[in-house]
Amino acid sequence: MIHQPIVLIVDDEPSNIEMLAAMLDDQYELRFAVSGHDALIAMKELPKPDLILLDVMLPDMNGYAICERIKDDPLCANIPVIFVTSLGDPEQEEKGFAVGGADYIVKPCRALSIKARIRNQLEMKRTRELLHRLAITDALTGLANRRHFDEALKQEAQRLQRQGGQLSLVLIDVDFFKRYNDSYGHPAGDECLRRIAAVITTELRRPADLTARIGGEEFACLLPETTLAGAYVVAERIRQTVQALAMPHQASTISEFVTVSVGVAVSNGTDPSHLYQRADIQLYIAKTSGRNCVVQDELALI
Repeated sequence: MIHQPIVLIVDDEPSNIEMLAAMLDDQYELRFAVSGHDALIAMKELPKPDLILLDVMLPDMNGYAICERIKDDPLCANIPVIFVTSLGDPEQEEKGFAVGGADYIVKPCRALSIKARIRNQLEMKRTRELLHRLAITDALTGLANRRHFDEALKQEAQRLQRQGGQLSLVLIDVDFFKRYNDSYGHPAGDECLRRIAAVITTELRRPADLTARIGGEEFACLLPETTLAGAYVVAERIRQTVQALAMPHQASTISEFVTVSVGVAVSNGTDPSHLYQRADIQLYIAKTSGRNCVVQDELALI
């Protein structure tokens, strides 16, 4: 089912709302707010609007202030705001663009014009979102790429330093993957990585968890608000499920099937900056102590 784009109309005049609704209700899912306060509350609802039609003159705050608040919120900053107002002088229009408005329409509105402007802004938003997804996605597996992972780790570290809590990291490496490629060829190697990526995605069941491919045959799972014990359970489940795929690996010296080695570490909020290094050390220990196993940061248990 294709969902209609959501347009939030913010205006305190019922006649203006009725006019815009009559123009747009056949193409969009419409929401309404009659004050700045109502508009900011509406921005917290999910799913968020795809576009906002915003009057400048409202009873409690002006549209410019509302737009600034919206643009200051990272979760809403990419939503285009079109000012729809009776203030037609150039200074007001310039101010609208200065605070982050995508367009500025002076009332009275012509239906063809406003529909075209909305359509153009939504198309540009879709293009920006597609480019962003491509920039942060690993093309082979569809997981987050190293760039996305590094940024997410940085953001979670900052959150921990502000709020406390726990953050666990699981690093996964495919055992003897170079030998696998040499034996079965790179197309088979690519398919092997895709199947392992699918396993990891399936085993991470919370929306806040992040799975990334951070190297050739290396994956990472970032698990907010997860204890070391909880992360170990996830890691062991991934290890067992990969082995259960029973992908033949004749060049492996530890198993007839493809296996993974896993390192696990946790930060309790005091110093998350070294979380990656600690998990990487555990992965190294797993790889040098027999592979096909999960090793956790024992120091975190002290």
